[in-house]
Amino acid sequence: MTQTTLPGKEGIANPAPLGLCAFGMTTVLLNLHNAGFFEINSMILAMGIFYGGLAQVIAGYIEAKKNNVFGLTAFTSYGFFWLSLVGLIVMPKMGWMAAPSESAMAAYLAVWGLFTLLLFFGTLKLNRALQFVFATLTILFALLAIGDAGGNADIKHFAGYEGIVCGASAIYTGIAALLNEIYGRIVLPVGSV
Repeated sequence: MTQTTLPGKEGIANPAPLGLCAFGMTTVLLNLHNAGFFEINSMILAMGIFYGGLAQVIAGYIEAKKNNVFGLTAFTSYGFFWLSLVGLIVMPKMGWMAAPSESAMAAYLAVWGLFTLLLFFGTLKLNRALQFVFATLTILFALLAIGDAGGNADIKHFAGYEGIVCGASAIYTGIAALLNEIYGRIVLPVGSV
């Protein structure tokens, strides 16, 4: 088996493909549920803990080693978002505490939406693909917060489809970063700024 070694800052591999794919794949799966394709289940929760959660925290840690404050902040934050979301779903089922009300979930999602909007401004110095990921994620959080605030299942259902687009765009961006780095040329464009 051959080993591919790619140049990185101080010999540290680029964690962005891991973080983006972890975020994107977990987002797609949760939003397939939101769109009504299947119920919330252990597959989504396990992805939220281990791939969306832990893998992104690891990616954020590696970004810190590379002195990338944006990557550190984004990956670590969204990794802990997934872990906290699973906690919000699982802890009430285990009888540890009451489930959050719709208004509490609306506040939780709105705070994450505001945070995402603020990070979006950082992407304006990066590339178009990341801008699309963060723009669609901001919209997703807004739709989910509005849906919970008004108890509107139709908005949350629509948000599921928008979330599939958001997650797919993160997967594309992660795979583009991976393939472009491996091949040393643009295989999948990300729209340089």
